[in-house]
Amino acid sequence: MDPGSRIWDGSNGDYALPENEVHVWRTGLDIDPVGLAKLRGILSPDERERSNRFHFEADRRRSVIGRGYLRLLLGKILDLPADGLRFDRDEFGKPRLIPSQRLPLQFNLSHSGDLILIAITIDRAVGIDVEKIRTDLDVDGVAARFFSANERETLALLAGPGRYEAFFTCWTRKEAYLKARGVGLSLALYQFDVSFLPDEEPRLLATRHDPAEARRWRLRALGLSPDYVAALAAQGADWKLKCWDWPPGRLMKDMHQN
Repeated sequence: MDPGSRIWDGSNGDYALPENEVHVWRTGLDIDPVGLAKLRGILSPDERERSNRFHFEADRRRSVIGRGYLRLLLGKILDLPADGLRFDRDEFGKPRLIPSQRLPLQFNLSHSGDLILIAITIDRAVGIDVEKIRTDLDVDGVAARFFSANERETLALLAGPGRYEAFFTCWTRKEAYLKARGVGLSLALYQFDVSFLPDEEPRLLATRHDPAEARRWRLRALGLSPDYVAALAAQGADWKLKCWDWPPGRLMKDMHQN
């Protein structure tokens, strides 16, 4: 995580989400059967049904844990029962809280491998994406299909293992921006450029679909581990980032408080 991250203990109930902050929460999949059943129990019928559609158990587990933790976080912030929160989806399928639930919270969730990340903020669009770095992927083939010409040229300058990290860095930044805007695949990935070279400041370099867009958003890299890369995109520039760990072992206590 970022150097300023801290572990949320959740013991004194004083957690707060200021309007000028974006919070990112990290958790994993290492939850015992009792905890997993508890999380499944706070999901809505359609959320449970959606998780059951996944063919592989690992994917069903990620779905239950991700949605369950999201409900716990939103419920804590709103001071509402986690199992009573109501959601719908926008025209592009992005989940959102039904209005009139105390605060205009915005959120986004992403998972890959053994990690789950949840981004939450107040009244500002936000998107997050995490990917486990794979070296068995045809990065040139994927880049040729989805990256812009400028991004493909930059990627071609890199070699060795760092090339795969750069590819996934570019991918997560593009995905985070798309998820924040909530437009799904209606905006092609090659219509905008992001920075992704090592030690390069994360930012939108060009937004050909709307040149002014690049100034409306801020990107942040989220340091995780050598095996993962992640990115956050949020509207505006006047916000601070805080990253928090939510160890699976705290689940039962936090559910009791919620």
